[in-house]
Amino acid sequence: MSYQPRRHARHTMLRIRGLEHRVTRWGPESSAPVLLLHGWGDCADSFQFVADEIAPDWPLAAIDWRGFGHSDRDPGGYWFPDYYADLDEMLDRLCPAGPARLVGHSMGGNIATVYAGIRPERVQRIVNLEGFGLPRSEPSQAPARLARWLDQLREQPEWGDYATAGALAERLMRRNPRLSADRAAFIAERWTRPLPAGGVRLRADPAHRLVSPYLYRREEMEACWRRVVAPVLLVVGGLSELAARFGTEGIAEAFRAIIPGLRVEVLAGAGHMLHHEEPAAVARLIEDFLGGT
Repeated sequence: MSYQPRRHARHTMLRIRGLEHRVTRWGPESSAPVLLLHGWGDCADSFQFVADEIAPDWPLAAIDWRGFGHSDRDPGGYWFPDYYADLDEMLDRLCPAGPARLVGHSMGGNIATVYAGIRPERVQRIVNLEGFGLPRSEPSQAPARLARWLDQLREQPEWGDYATAGALAERLMRRNPRLSADRAAFIAERWTRPLPAGGVRLRADPAHRLVSPYLYRREEMEACWRRVVAPVLLVVGGLSELAARFGTEGIAEAFRAIIPGLRVEVLAGAGHMLHHEEPAAVARLIEDFLGGT
């Protein structure tokens, strides 16, 4: 059985930089909602579990990034700086009342934290859920990276289809044994669309699978992090498989040395998808750190 939401979600479309983006809202209308930013491969709908645990008088807004969920795909491909520009316009449109309160998971947390260093005056507070950036790269990796990108352009990547959304839900639970069956079913239904001949396909644009031809220059991201003036809460899953990949650069002390005034909380029983696994605990941290409506 699929998860039954307790808070009603409202959906609208908003044109951002030439592409239609779907906005999901919970709670009262507001010119200063808490803005929820999903991670790679995810969509705004899966913040439903956290929304159900937050006080109903909190205004929440979540958006499907370009090429994910119900938002338009970009025929020109996906380049990370576009997300900063998208967020810049989103804040103008969704949070015009003043500096925004941001909650971002993984890619969404990375975008929020870097953006807060680019435009420090636009961000009031950030809850970063497992947004660690990416591992440091070296210039010597460039030739192989560019060759791989060229090869992938010839292959035209696609997602694997599934016989049913239930089949995807089963796969999600195999990959993450902490994910309950009802939440897995809910996520699988939101991540897929039906195919005319039967079966389902992931909604996300498969072009997101292309490796970037540009190396990730962590030094540049850290330069942005150092300019953040908004208070930042970094929430880490104690069982996170992602944090372990970073070695010493994934530990709290490394981020405290870069991001001024950083607060760190660890959810001992959660992994990387902590907003799916422990939404009540995540909601309490959000409420405590962002400080009410």
